[in-house]
Amino acid sequence: MSRAFVNEDNAAAQADQPVERQVSDQPNYVTPAGLVQLQRKVAELQQLHSEQSAKGEQADKQRLADLERDLRYFKQRLQSAQVVAAASSTEKVQIGSRVTFADENDSQQTVQLVGEDQADAAAGLINWGSPLGRALLGAQLGDEVLWLRPAGDQLIEITRIEPA
Repeated sequence: MSRAFVNEDNAAAQADQPVERQVSDQPNYVTPAGLVQLQRKVAELQQLHSEQSAKGEQADKQRLADLERDLRYFKQRLQSAQVVAAASSTEKVQIGSRVTFADENDSQQTVQLVGEDQADAAAGLINWGSPLGRALLGAQLGDEVLWLRPAGDQLIEITRIEPA
């Protein structure tokens, strides 16, 4: 057998392996709700993995590999989770705070600062390490902060801080 065929076989085997999910360098701060979300995700993935493994030879090998990759990632995220105390201040933005801010056009927006795995911009859940999260974190009621956005920097004013 030619060496080229051996390499092709190895390449095909490697192509079936999913790319590992990258773990962020930032600390894995999570809200209490974020911790529960991570625990549920791990339980869900373990259940799906068990179901797929129980199929034996009938199991979808690619699906099984994807589930194993995701399980490794979320187990690591769960192990590294650092639960932050529930935000209690109405004067200073903390992880877990619900923050209302006004932009230069007096347009108001409300977001909640959460951990990376809990973030969902469409639901108003913003990663504390994102550009908006970093601009808001530690700000006080009435402060104007600079939101460093790819679309251009924007000055925003903190108009309300609610504990989670």
